Amino acid sequence: MPRFNPLARAVGLALSVCAAVISFDAHADDPTPTWMTGNWGGTRTDLLNKGIDIQMAYIGEAAANLRGGYNNHHATRYADQFSLGATIDLQKLLGWDDAQFMIQMNNTNGSSLNDDRISDPRAGSLSATQEISGNGSVTRLSELWLSKGFFDDALNIKAGRFAFGDDFAVEDCLFQNLAFCSSQPGNYVDSITVGPVSTWAARVKYRLNDEVYAQVGVFAVNDSYGDNHNGFKLNGSGTAGSMIPVELVWAPTLDKLPGEYRVGYYYSTANADDLYKDANNQAAALSGDDYRRDHSRHGWWLTGKQQLTTVDGDASRGLVLYGNISAFDRNTTPVDSFQKVALVYKGPFDARPADTLGLGIARLHASNQLLRNARAANEASGLSYDDADFVPEQHTEYDIELNYGIQVTDWLNVRPNLQYVAHPGGVREVQNAVVAGLQVQSTF
Repeated sequence: MPRFNPLARAVGLALSVCAAVISFDAHADDPTPTWMTGNWGGTRTDLLNKGIDIQMAYIGEAAANLRGGYNNHHATRYADQFSLGATIDLQKLLGWDDAQFMIQMNNTNGSSLNDDRISDPRAGSLSATQEISGNGSVTRLSELWLSKGFFDDALNIKAGRFAFGDDFAVEDCLFQNLAFCSSQPGNYVDSITVGPVSTWAARVKYRLNDEVYAQVGVFAVNDSYGDNHNGFKLNGSGTAGSMIPVELVWAPTLDKLPGEYRVGYYYSTANADDLYKDANNQAAALSGDDYRRDHSRHGWWLTGKQQLTTVDGDASRGLVLYGNISAFDRNTTPVDSFQKVALVYKGPFDARPADTLGLGIARLHASNQLLRNARAANEASGLSYDDADFVPEQHTEYDIELNYGIQVTDWLNVRPNLQYVAHPGGVREVQNAVVAGLQVQSTF
């Protein structure tokens, strides 16, 4: 029986969907369909006119190690995510001014290349070559919220089930590597939720003018919501505290070029294990006592994106610069600082105005407290790196990705990419890795 190859599955899916374009175009009720399944005989447009936006989407990501990593035997891993939901404009549907409701479910599957090929399993990963991997196979409720605006939507209140990364430290995701996608605090601070995992939360936003708004949120810290068997858990049992973020957002137009800048801070009231100290402020790895429970944690972020150029005045094309500098609680968070810079050129060719060309570089620094703990443990044991019970010493990981996003149709994007991971997991003994990736995104 032939061996299943996830990369072949990804390529086959991309090719088969591309081929399907012909048949859909031949029978579509819309000459340029926004969705793979078309306009449903006009039903979809009718629903949109009433304020009901049905959303169905798929994203699949394959990654293959070409060289290096902890285990350099070649392998390919595939992960995917299906989403189904609806956003309802209650002003259109019910006449309720500046009100919106959303519900969404997600199904994730597959495995991560980092887990058994790129990173030392004794240390784990600091990032991921497939940004949607890591949740295993599970279906969960990702969004269930209501928002209401007041004073011509100058004040907006949102409450229900959603993730920290839906509103705070938000960034575009035009890459496959996790270091360039999603809300970065949510990727590294375990008391912060990032989609598709959600928690009970509330957010208040006040718009100061057309370019500036401030917001504050309160998110329940409940690790059980991330468990696969709790995908539809609604009760609050297991809540350990609150995550409170504040953020100021400026979205200017500079010389007719759009940008967005965010500065934010978070404070968590939930207890968390210290990475190094015991209850007596000694090295827990040496004393043998339990690691102490720290009563709070905090951190901050500064993100920005700015379009630098246009093509003949067309702002839908041109070069966009992205940047991120973030710092997290070093006593409780394995990654204590993160920096990223990325460039994305929208519409690099006249014949391909919707394609993108992207290059990103990120630095992930492991907490010095985590490093001190590993050194203390190895000093106590006398073990070396090749011993099974050695605790790998983690320093800094660097991630680089080069990709090209092919907008095949309005509803299909295929993004081949090449990634370079230096010191995977921050472990200097692990060989630098070269990874080939393929991402497929479609809306139905």
